Amino acid sequence: MPDAANLYLFVIAAMLLLVVPGPNMAFVTSHALAHGWRAGVAAALGISLADLLLTLLVSAGMGAVVMSWAPAFDLLRLAGACYLLWLAWQALTAPTGESAAPRPLGSIRKIFVRATLNSLLNPKGLLFFMVFLPQFVTVGNASVTVQLVMLGVLLLLISLVFHSVLALCAGTLRGRLNSMPRRWANYGFASVMTALAARLLFLERPI
Repeated sequence: MPDAANLYLFVIAAMLLLVVPGPNMAFVTSHALAHGWRAGVAAALGISLADLLLTLLVSAGMGAVVMSWAPAFDLLRLAGACYLLWLAWQALTAPTGESAAPRPLGSIRKIFVRATLNSLLNPKGLLFFMVFLPQFVTVGNASVTVQLVMLGVLLLLISLVFHSVLALCAGTLRGRLNSMPRRWANYGFASVMTALAARLLFLERPI
């Protein structure tokens, strides 16, 4: 396993990276504000599953294989942007009348799947794992693959705790905004999804 010094540095770096606002933070917060803390926690769990899958890809060397194919970055980027725009459209077309049955854009399970897909369709996530994890591997201590998996699991656990707390806080805030018309909550959700899609569309492939 990585030595103690590398582990301490890894935990500190991971925590610093998480507190910087990013797409995962926006995704969890927007779901918690629109649908409650359970939706936010479901999104956090989905992101964690994506982190695990990305860790396994990088550990097996598949991440480098995928990104070595030039069109892969753009295909993932465009697919992710289209997916986010579809979520925004769902929010805008959701019923908002008082008599309409609430449609929280799917069940908790669907939100979990949605968060997983959103993370997997972001090529920057794969690049992050390819660049970030190997920096904290201790050569000679154990198998590099085992160390990468351990670091990835540790990162997803830290991320899960952080995003779950974020979801609970946002869900509490939602409870104080119950007087807000549902259509405004949907508009806010759609705006966040559209902004994330635009971010992906303008994301440049690293040289």
